[in-house]
Amino acid sequence: MAIFLNKDSKVIVQGMTGATGMKHTKLMLGDGTNIVGGVNPRKAGTSVDFDGTDVPVFGTVAEAIEKTGANVSVLFVPPAFAKAAVVEAIDAEIPLAVVITEGIAVHDSAAFWAYAKSKGNKTRIIGPNCPGLITPGQSNAGIIPGDITKPGRIGLVSKSGTLTYQMMYELRDIGFSSAVGIGGDPVIGTTHIDALAAFEADPETDLIVMIGEIGGDAEERAADFIKANVTKPVVGYVAGFTAPEGKTMGHAGAIVSGSSGTAQAKKEALEAAGVKVGKTPTETAKLARAILAG
Repeated sequence: MAIFLNKDSKVIVQGMTGATGMKHTKLMLGDGTNIVGGVNPRKAGTSVDFDGTDVPVFGTVAEAIEKTGANVSVLFVPPAFAKAAVVEAIDAEIPLAVVITEGIAVHDSAAFWAYAKSKGNKTRIIGPNCPGLITPGQSNAGIIPGDITKPGRIGLVSKSGTLTYQMMYELRDIGFSSAVGIGGDPVIGTTHIDALAAFEADPETDLIVMIGEIGGDAEERAADFIKANVTKPVVGYVAGFTAPEGKTMGHAGAIVSGSSGTAQAKKEALEAAGVKVGKTPTETAKLARAILAG
């Protein structure tokens, strides 16, 4: 099993014909992802050949769904046009929209998040500013390298793209049921809690690794959720122990004001919920190994 994405997922790529979209569509196809179309109104009716795989281009998300039965869209759309692209995906009621784009205005992200909610949350948004998600051996929707791990029993949810890759590599011999990069912007669609709930319900996930970072209170809220709802072991890592107060570090959401949002406060909240928290990604991987070894 997997969460949100599996071998039967039919994926379209909004922005497939741009340079970034072309590059990552080719990589996703190489990982076995069932990509059934791209979306670009100016190139509707054409197709793109990816090493012998012919992928049609549609004018709209709605048309792509109608013609292919697509149920996932990955968005490689420049920041200025991303809000309109996400709204189009929501209007078409695609079940999953994976927004890779970095640098989307927080106002735009808040607007499309609220729009999805007003439409009954028929579309799950992952991101923005995220690496997407992968179910190894089945499907890859985004920019996570497909060759750094294998199928296994660990579920991973992470705010950071690069730390997603590092953790997958550290635990590559054990493997992952699914790995979800939720993004580090102040407003995101799918949260730690959403992924924790899905992994808790997935019979093929035995242990959950959760990677957070400074800023906001998402990790503290996740700790409360774990305490009340999660029976599987959870191992955590919080990036940013050495970050100076008041500076944005890497992600737009990674800013600490006063004692709110510090790595130490998050670590303490998670440990109070029974989560073992590593000081480094490598130590976190060792904690996961020790639990799985019994």
